[in-house]
Amino acid sequence: MNLGSLKYAQGAKTNEKRVGRGNASGTGGTSGRGNKGSGSRVGTKFRPWHEGGQMPIYRRLPKRGFKNIFKEEVQIVNLDVVARLQLPEVTIETLLQKGYIKTAAKPVKILGNGEITEPVHVVANAFSKTAKEKIEASGGKAEII
Repeated sequence: MNLGSLKYAQGAKTNEKRVGRGNASGTGGTSGRGNKGSGSRVGTKFRPWHEGGQMPIYRRLPKRGFKNIFKEEVQIVNLDVVARLQLPEVTIETLLQKGYIKTAAKPVKILGNGEITEPVHVVANAFSKTAKEKIEASGGKAEII
C-alpha cells in the first residue's frame, strides 16, 4: 500500500458544484444565489454570527446570569458517614455538631453510598431508595421529618 493507492471513503468527496452553466444544470441564471439581496452580490461575506433579520443570539440572551428562584438546595450525607459515627441515633443536630453539614436550615438527604452493618435510627428530611433499603436491612429505622 502507498499514498497513491488510497481512495476516499464513499460519500466523503463530492464533486464541485459548477454554477452558471445554463438552466439545464440546475444552477444556471442566478447560480444558486437567488434574486437580489446582499447574498446575491459579489464580494459578500457573512460572518458566523450573522442571522439575517432575526434578533441575534447575543441580544436574546440575558447579560447577567440566571438565578433559579425555585431551586431547592439539599445537603447530602452518605451512608458511610452515618456508619462512621457509630451512634444508635443520627439526627440533623448530630450531623451539624460533627461538621458533616453546614446548617440546620437547609434540608438533609441521606444517600446510599457506603455500607452500614449496625442498626441505626436515622432522622433526616429525605432518603434515597438505596439508603432506606440499606438502613432497614441492617435492622435500623429511616425516619423522615
